[in-house]
Amino acid sequence: MLGFRRSRHRLTTAAAVFGLLVAGAAVQASAAAPAAAATPHRILFDNAHAETAGNADWIISTSQPDPLGQDSSPSAETDWTGALSSWGVALQKTGDYSLKTLPSGSSLAYGGSTATDLSNFDTLVLPEPNTLFTTAEKTAIMTFVKNGGGLFMVSDHTGADRNNDGYDAVEILNDLMTNNSVDSTDPFGFSIDSLSISSDYPSAISDSSNAVLHGSFGTVTKSLIASGTTATLKPADNSAVKGLLYRTGYSGNTGAFFATSTFGSGRVAFWGDSSPIDDGTGQSGNTLYDGWNDTGATNAALALNATEWLAGGSSSGGGGGGGGGTCTAAQLLANPGFESGNTSWTATSGVITNSSSEAARTGSYKAWLNGYGSANTDTLSQSVTIPSGCAATLNFYLHVDTAETTTSTAYDTLKAQVVNSSGTVLSTLATYSNLNAASGYTLRSFDLSGYAGQTVTVKFTGTEGSTLQTSFVLDDTALNVS
Repeated sequence: MLGFRRSRHRLTTAAAVFGLLVAGAAVQASAAAPAAAATPHRILFDNAHAETAGNADWIISTSQPDPLGQDSSPSAETDWTGALSSWGVALQKTGDYSLKTLPSGSSLAYGGSTATDLSNFDTLVLPEPNTLFTTAEKTAIMTFVKNGGGLFMVSDHTGADRNNDGYDAVEILNDLMTNNSVDSTDPFGFSIDSLSISSDYPSAISDSSNAVLHGSFGTVTKSLIASGTTATLKPADNSAVKGLLYRTGYSGNTGAFFATSTFGSGRVAFWGDSSPIDDGTGQSGNTLYDGWNDTGATNAALALNATEWLAGGSSSGGGGGGGGGTCTAAQLLANPGFESGNTSWTATSGVITNSSSEAARTGSYKAWLNGYGSANTDTLSQSVTIPSGCAATLNFYLHVDTAETTTSTAYDTLKAQVVNSSGTVLSTLATYSNLNAASGYTLRSFDLSGYAGQTVTVKFTGTEGSTLQTSFVLDDTALNVS
């Protein structure tokens, strides 16, 4: 039904606020190292995009894909050969990580049957790639993250084209974020600056609760720029983006040297220089610098804490599902079809309704956000605990009905998000608008496996402009685990 103005005489919605708890998302800063996990976090380091071109040697070991082929029980970084061996050995020694390298000549893929397929991993590390990702690879990377994987992007300064193919890491990583088939509308909320900053010691922000800055591998105070770059943050595009370390004299949305964000169910980290991960030793003939152990910085703690956070901290990572434990199949949302009326959900007054002006998909009740033709915001949310070891999928049916006539401007929007106990957005799963208007209901599905072991809140926020109405109608929700 198009063009109607919705009555403000709505049903009263329960005002009870559910308690929220994010379990296992943060790690204790005082711990020396995490205890061995029952299911190791699975990390894939990329070496298929010229990561060893020129003087670069961004590998954890010359034994690929399995570094254990060089030394099955490394005790020192020299037991593995590569400028990232300190990083790899430090993870290996905890017993919590299973590490592999995607060898040169391979391609990144997701959903296939090879041992290095991204579906077999929780985190992908891109240590200064120097060749463009193919269209298929970009689809694989973005889908991997959207479905719960962690992505660690390490850049370098503009002009660091080590293989002279016309592309440096700044251009390659920006291309990944802006020219892919999954989401090219600034999905992570930042862009990498075309800069070549010769030297600096970027400082960490003050945030004692941040798991990257205060993780089980230590406290982060400073990092290192030895010819690097920064990022410009765009929280209007993704409210989860956050700068953790900044170039001297910068703050807010500019000069972010290390930043984190989320996309779908996954997590993202950006670092503006490869020098901090360089341990100074590698294959013969390379000119290297030991930034890993630079006494003016805490680069090792930053790299290791970020890896732990990307892989899901103490909970299972997301790339291949809920991860390895046992799980009893169930549907977790209470009153999923709204047929019990104003129970189990926290919502704006009148959102849960049996009004005949918009038909429910099944039954009589649905959640109807906006539809007034005047400026307003409606919300709908429910707290839910996702058991450890489970793969989790959020489903809901959405009908969008609008009186807007534009085919290009999103005047009214609905955001589907996952938030924590403080109301901080952990992930914006999707944003719909008047441009998505269509007859009938459409099934929407999102992988929430990355939140296994946590209590989070599924939240919908509808925002309507000042004139023509757009109605966002939800029905038959479900959060299935298996």
